[in-house]
Amino acid sequence: MKTIGKKLTVYLMILAILVTWATPALAVESAVEQAPASLAQLAQNAAETAMAYGEATSIQYALWQDGEITVQGTAGVYSKTENRLLTDDNLYGIGSISKIYTTAAMMKLQEQGKVRLDAPVTTYLPEFTMADPRYQEITVRMLLNHSSGLMGGTTVNAYLLADPLEDSATQDFLDRLADQRLQADPGAYSVYSNDSFTLAQLVIEQVSGMSFSDFLHTYLTEPLELDATFTPRDTFDTSLLAKTYLTGDDTRALPWETFAVIGTGGIYATASDLATFAGGLCDQSLLTQASFTAMSSEEYLRGMWPEDSEDDALAYGLGWDNVHMFPFNQNGIQALVKGGDTLVYHAGLVVLPEYHMAAAVLSSGGLSTYNQAAAAQILIDALAEQGVQVAADLSLPSAQPASMPASLTELSGSYGSSTGVVRVDVTPDGQLTLTMPASLGGNSISLQYYSDGSFRDAENSVLVKLVREENGQTYLYEMAYSPLTGLAPVCSAAYYYERLPENSTDTATSAAWQSRNGKLYLMANETYTSALYPFGGAFAMVALDPTVDGYLVSNPLSDANTALAFVQIPGTGSRDSGDIRILEEDGVEYLESNGSRYQDAGAAETIYTGTRSFCTVGQKGYARWYQVGEAAGKTMTVQLPEAGGFYVYDANFQLVASSWVFGDTTVVLPENGYIVFAGAPDSQFQISMS
Repeated sequence: MKTIGKKLTVYLMILAILVTWATPALAVESAVEQAPASLAQLAQNAAETAMAYGEATSIQYALWQDGEITVQGTAGVYSKTENRLLTDDNLYGIGSISKIYTTAAMMKLQEQGKVRLDAPVTTYLPEFTMADPRYQEITVRMLLNHSSGLMGGTTVNAYLLADPLEDSATQDFLDRLADQRLQADPGAYSVYSNDSFTLAQLVIEQVSGMSFSDFLHTYLTEPLELDATFTPRDTFDTSLLAKTYLTGDDTRALPWETFAVIGTGGIYATASDLATFAGGLCDQSLLTQASFTAMSSEEYLRGMWPEDSEDDALAYGLGWDNVHMFPFNQNGIQALVKGGDTLVYHAGLVVLPEYHMAAAVLSSGGLSTYNQAAAAQILIDALAEQGVQVAADLSLPSAQPASMPASLTELSGSYGSSTGVVRVDVTPDGQLTLTMPASLGGNSISLQYYSDGSFRDAENSVLVKLVREENGQTYLYEMAYSPLTGLAPVCSAAYYYERLPENSTDTATSAAWQSRNGKLYLMANETYTSALYPFGGAFAMVALDPTVDGYLVSNPLSDANTALAFVQIPGTGSRDSGDIRILEEDGVEYLESNGSRYQDAGAAETIYTGTRSFCTVGQKGYARWYQVGEAAGKTMTVQLPEAGGFYVYDANFQLVASSWVFGDTTVVLPENGYIVFAGAPDSQFQISMS
């Protein structure tokens, strides 16, 4: 799924990784020195290449053609420590490819006459309300094409480990939305939205009277006899899931990952089951041709979208990330694509309806971008076997260096996305300089003005434009083609940043936020099984950019305790936006956004250094945090309650021990570290020090 990256940043930027202006073409050695002779060998080569790019632990792939799996295979290891063979039967989380199943389920309900795509969501979920009255305009279609206007990142207690029964992510979802506003008018533009598909899951369950898992199996997996597709609510052999790890160097396997919002990203499958499911959509085994055609339509064009984006990685349909994937589109071939990333699993699915082909590539570790490129390469090789060639033109549009209109210098300033800010400086001599913030290295790239109104680098490999849109806002558009040796190339041609207007704040507001600059906050309202604890999401920090007055990242400071989301960028630029608020509860300061709550680290007590003590979780269920203090070097032993766990971090916020993740009950406490105890309300931990 594309909004939280593989590792969560400790900065409140907010819990996402800054999008760069070009996808790097990484250098990897080819798995073989000469082109393999068979399609099976070519597919293996593509999978191994994707695995090398992403440094994955394992990878699995399958090709579906004309009703059957014709090629499948694996690379890597099932486990770094167990003597067990990796096979085609091993399972992987498919992440956001689950959204295609959700879309297919909704289309099935439409075929049954139970749902209308253009009816308001409130028709089917009358209990759905928001603080923003525009929510009543959100239609079912807008959920599926990412144009609902929802902020998009309400995923409290959604990323879990070995916790199939945690239901609060969906049970409390509507309550969390009730306090939120929209980032844009419904239908204004499409920006990737996990929340939209969680809402879609609730619609499916309400209308059908079935759980999402039951509906999935009754109408999607059983008709195709798919016996290796599951959700966390199903009973299945979890040891079939390929092992996953906290870092590439770690040899301690993580518990199995459970993504609680299933319709957003919680399905498991084998590559062959996933490819067969896609094939079932192609050949009308699951849906009518009319429904499949509707899913494959250019939904992104209903709202604001940049020109010259034909080759971009995103072109939303219903559920699909792209309905005319590059480079197939340059050859008159429709290709549908969906990627998926959880914290540990990564997936790519590419479908060629005209040729009745689908390829799926799944991995533990890695990245969906490379898996999609591998799936595309497998299909390119399969087409070549049939005499159909797929060529790729990686050149930027033709233009020459030219004199720049002086008025463009007025577009200098700070440009932001939901995850970061860049500085844009345009000088009268026709040079545009992009500078990253100091916290991310402060690197710059200089581009020169060209006759088509773009700015380009000396190699003519990156093109940037500053575009004034109909909504009156100015956007930074970027186009770049990235060849990936051994895989299909990728392209970016999208808006990445929006110009931030000056935001003058009063003295009190500036002083309040400056007092918090650099302040650490600790996650308070995630369950003890949350995967955010090991993956860095337990920490957040207010980081004000000194070059952008009046903003917290791209959120303008509204008052002493509020920074409201501002940017409205189609694609992914305003993905997982959120209003940021500071509040006080029981004398403790909290930072809150989209339902996630973090407490001031200064309020954390120092752990008791005596021989025996205990920690009790309060009635609200907030995690109990402690600073190690003088207990550094002591051995802490914990007797756990029935529903609870603890985590210990060093001074660099790296996990060193966990009862839930690694089964630790004893740990030598690190200097300047932190300890957190989390569990059910009133659960008690017995602590011994020696």
